[in-house]
Amino acid sequence: MKRRIASWENGHSVPDDFYGALLSGALDLGPAELGLPPRTGQDASLLEVRYPPSPEAAIGAVDHLWRADLHGYEPLVGSEPSEPAWSDASLRWLVAPEPAALSENTRTGTRVSLTDVAMVRSTSEMFARLDDQFGGEHARHSVIQYLSRDVAPLLRGRYADNVGRALFSTVAEVTLLAAWMSYDACQHGLAQRYYLQALRFAQDGGDRRLAGSILSAMSHQATFLGHFTQAATLARAARMGISGVATPTLMAQFHAMEARALARTGDRRACEQALAESARFLDRRNESDEPEWITYFDEAELAAESAHCFRDINSARQAVEHARNAMSGSHVRSDFFATMVLADAHRRAGDLDEACRIALDALDLGEQLRSARCVSYLSEFRTALAPHAKSTAVRELGEQAAEHRLWIAAGTQG
Repeated sequence: MKRRIASWENGHSVPDDFYGALLSGALDLGPAELGLPPRTGQDASLLEVRYPPSPEAAIGAVDHLWRADLHGYEPLVGSEPSEPAWSDASLRWLVAPEPAALSENTRTGTRVSLTDVAMVRSTSEMFARLDDQFGGEHARHSVIQYLSRDVAPLLRGRYADNVGRALFSTVAEVTLLAAWMSYDACQHGLAQRYYLQALRFAQDGGDRRLAGSILSAMSHQATFLGHFTQAATLARAARMGISGVATPTLMAQFHAMEARALARTGDRRACEQALAESARFLDRRNESDEPEWITYFDEAELAAESAHCFRDINSARQAVEHARNAMSGSHVRSDFFATMVLADAHRRAGDLDEACRIALDALDLGEQLRSARCVSYLSEFRTALAPHAKSTAVRELGEQAAEHRLWIAAGTQG
């Protein structure tokens, strides 16, 4: 028996149905939360992709998700996103009533204070810095572990209404971070589930601004995955849903997300219109009135979004112009993406030498990043260079990039 347990712990095998049932019963955890194959009829709710109908449902669902994610439950970790879930979630949020009062008498856990909430926020900010500097795959597991072990007990605790609102809003932020990190790791079904949970927590926290930002993030993912019409709709829903409380920076970001989706549909006129609206709102921003989590969206970020748009509508020269203004110097992954868009724009403009030179700069910039999205950008660029494989510039790029980790990963993906 000891040998069998050691084999399970080392990942060389999984418990059979009999011992799996014993473990689940002893630990009061479902098979998925232990990373085990499901027993017939079990874990179906875990794999559902839906907007939680109540705060209690959200707490239970996200707790199960965190534990199953931690244990690498493959049907969840490798799942695909559901397109209908985007529409359902945005509609349910748009028509949701005002959040009901939270009764602290319905729970029997530890008493939660605003100090506990502040601790969660500070920890989330630390993880956000790691994500920005090293990519979503670097600390994603640590974030989920923190949520499962430290935050879940707070959600099940006792709190007054004002503390509960602050807690839900803060948990929405860190769950949104988990969604972004999962998206950056290209674990898209998992990311979508976290976005949905974050949206529900933002609703129950009474934080409509954050909820709008979550819809905008969902739009970003939908565009990346090729669901362009859905992505534009999500961006519009974000704008509509917080129209009464929106700040200029939030409105600018929502218009930029809509522009990204419209560019991929080929609607140049609508795309340029959305970008113009984004710039107009950004000009009106006052950072002291903005939520701290949206202040990153500045002129450099808008330039990066614009560069993506003009590249996608085949305006290579305009893409180059905007990409040159998109380097913030403080956000490594964003600068990597902008540099790759600049390289691709030069390729589309017929300047292979400059395209390859800039791609090499991107590789140097991204050496520390652990991001499947970064690999995806490189893979697309490598594929686009294939017809020019005999050119001197492309050959030299291949030689100089041969030892770069991201370049090797991109070649494997291609």
